[in-house]
Amino acid sequence: MKRKQFVARTLGTAAAGWAALAGFSAPGSTRPDPPALRGPLIQPPFLKAGDTVGITCPASPLELKDMQNCRRALGNWGLQVCVGNTVGQQWERFGGTDAERAADLQLMLNDPSIKAILFARGGYGAMRIMDRLDWSAFRQQPKWLIGYSDITALHCHVHSVLGIPSLHADMVNGFREQEDVSTVSLRHLLHGQAIRYQIPAFGLNRPGQATGMIVGGNLSLVAAMLGSKSELNTAGKILFLEDVNEYKYTLDRMLVSLRRAGKFDQLAGLIIGGITATKADSETQFPMSVEALVLEKVADKTFPVCFNFPAGHIRNNMALKLGVPHQLVVAPEGCTLTEVSLASSMAPPVSIPIDSLEPDYK
Repeated sequence: MKRKQFVARTLGTAAAGWAALAGFSAPGSTRPDPPALRGPLIQPPFLKAGDTVGITCPASPLELKDMQNCRRALGNWGLQVCVGNTVGQQWERFGGTDAERAADLQLMLNDPSIKAILFARGGYGAMRIMDRLDWSAFRQQPKWLIGYSDITALHCHVHSVLGIPSLHADMVNGFREQEDVSTVSLRHLLHGQAIRYQIPAFGLNRPGQATGMIVGGNLSLVAAMLGSKSELNTAGKILFLEDVNEYKYTLDRMLVSLRRAGKFDQLAGLIIGGITATKADSETQFPMSVEALVLEKVADKTFPVCFNFPAGHIRNNMALKLGVPHQLVVAPEGCTLTEVSLASSMAPPVSIPIDSLEPDYK
């Protein structure tokens, strides 16, 4: 690569194994999981001191000066940083041409010395390069893919086609000068520590319990995957959805599309994260709340529904391990989401209580 900048620090290792788990497709599912999800899953190795994290721009651009907080944090975690060729580049609204962005990501997927890929920004563009990528090396030596928003396209693909877990979490532009709770959650997951999130009660939550793999991410991208090879199979799983800067009618249309595609039919549970910066409908008012729009689509189902989960385009964007089983408990006193570890050697989950969802539209 054209630029490789390394920062070394020390960090105590916190790695542990994870037992293989079969897919959760329920009998009678209209579209069975691909072979990768019907057999044992492969989880990328957790990070340890001295490992290298690659940074690349598969979607919108990022300037080098905007990397300082992230570079400092990763260094404090004892990790090295490899800066890809697309950082600091721009073509149209993207971090380089489609060919340049695909080539940069391909280098990092193929490089065995890079143990995780932290995406620089979301925005738009990941879908444009997905079909240019060769996932053969990644399938043989998986590594953590970290991001959210537009990166949901990549999360959906690696889960649906490859059956490999990934991290829905802050990207480079989300790191702050001081480490906050969302960054702490990412550090825990990258180093092998399971998490139990504790969420305040909300009056429109639907009580219940569910256990299954978490899948999903940005609603716009989950809906955009419908009809493609990257489409999610939600049968027996917990679906997480978030979005930002959408009209209510477009949110409604995407939720209707998911319902018509059967994505709620055999769902185990539903988690709604931040649906923030909703646009005002300029032509015809849409007075229904976001919660009402969601509950309308699943009114004939019985699975638990958790609103206001702290993940998405909000300040407390807590990290989620997609493609890994979790237990969701929605109760009158609040909600908990706990990673289900089948490895007896793994430490008990660390509990992280969340008090509020503070918007952050960056």
